[in-house]
Amino acid sequence: MKLKYDYVIYNQISKSANKKHISFHMPGHKTSGEFKKAFACAELDITELDYSDNLHCPNSIIKKAQSDIAEILGAAASYITTDGSTSGVLTMTYAASKRGGKIIVPRNSHASVYNGCKLFSLEPVIVQGAYKEGVMLHPDPALIEKLIANDESIGAVIITSPDYYGNIAPLEKYAEITKKYNRLLLVDGAHGTHLAFEEARAGYCGKYADIWVDGAHKTLPTLTQGAIVNVASPKYKEVVEEALVIFRTTSPSYPIMASVEYGVKYFANFPEKRERAKQIIKNFINELPEGSFYASADWTKVALDCKALTIAPKFILAAMKKRKMQAELCDGRYILFYLSINTDEKQLKALSTLLISIINDKRYAESYRERLFPIPVADRTYSYLYALSRPWEYVHLEDAAGRMCAENVGVNPPCVPVIVAGEIIVGGAINVIKRSEGTFGVRNGYIKVIKR
Repeated sequence: MKLKYDYVIYNQISKSANKKHISFHMPGHKTSGEFKKAFACAELDITELDYSDNLHCPNSIIKKAQSDIAEILGAAASYITTDGSTSGVLTMTYAASKRGGKIIVPRNSHASVYNGCKLFSLEPVIVQGAYKEGVMLHPDPALIEKLIANDESIGAVIITSPDYYGNIAPLEKYAEITKKYNRLLLVDGAHGTHLAFEEARAGYCGKYADIWVDGAHKTLPTLTQGAIVNVASPKYKEVVEEALVIFRTTSPSYPIMASVEYGVKYFANFPEKRERAKQIIKNFINELPEGSFYASADWTKVALDCKALTIAPKFILAAMKKRKMQAELCDGRYILFYLSINTDEKQLKALSTLLISIINDKRYAESYRERLFPIPVADRTYSYLYALSRPWEYVHLEDAAGRMCAENVGVNPPCVPVIVAGEIIVGGAINVIKRSEGTFGVRNGYIKVIKR
């Protein structure tokens, strides 16, 4: 079958791998010995050779792949990165730093946004949306406009869309505001590359952003760390390319590069498979009682609402573990299933059968206990950058209430801060951190606070 788009990177490196050659170059595994037996993709793991192009100055297969990706995604230019969406977010904050000393940052932005602010001395103007069924929504566009209109030092707005729960930001309204005041609209679209293939690209951040990041590996058939940085206009190419020289590795993984191109083109080549996956997931949702899931606007994000079911999530997670099933995360109320075009129908049916059996088991009824909001927020006493510059000390988490945080502390996944530097630590935030298995900013039970 003739494909609409060829997988040019994969085709070239696999073709050359089949011819074989004697390696007097990197990487050190030399595609031989026990390594070759242990790692199936070893033959594709090469370096910059006469046939493989160079990510930092592409002129053949990588150039063609990036050009095709830009065409598919509707970008003026697209740049593959093998360093995850984080390198793309840092690139965007670098671009923002050239436009002003402040940037509007929603409260539940990824940790990399705050790290970019730290690197480039950008003061994050932190905003917060309302809560919907325990999930923080995107900030009101009216608030964004008010802030921008009254502060010329705000050079950009950075938005995450869609979020972990499938909420899609009002990007069209944000774009109207940023264009009106000549500010940058930057979007961390790490969880939404697949939306580029919806009818009229509905929900896709590339319709409205000036610069945006696609985390291909999160929802496309792409290897982990595969991502794309995109620009809407050639006028943004120079600053983005300048930043990518800093943040992209000089030794990019060829299997990851090939898989980024593969993932984007797979969606473009096989639209019927995307529609089939959407129907499979829709059937899965319809098999469970009405109201069992958070009202997501994104078909790949399916969050089981344990509160609505009145069942403690620990019972569901334990039953899943027995059957070797793993969810993306559990936040105390929702169990998030992160699905994709490659989700297996039989496996999803097995999950459905398991969930229905638990829902119908009276032993688990009314076992759910209410939790706190995921991010209890206190007043900001000082700025983020000021807090980062002050002398600090470690205190035990149990003794931290009432102290000013000196470093972001949060939960991973989804890798968002629960406490931001410059905020007064409150008991609710401490409880969130204590009950979370994956955290950052906590070291052996201690966190950084500003010295008194």
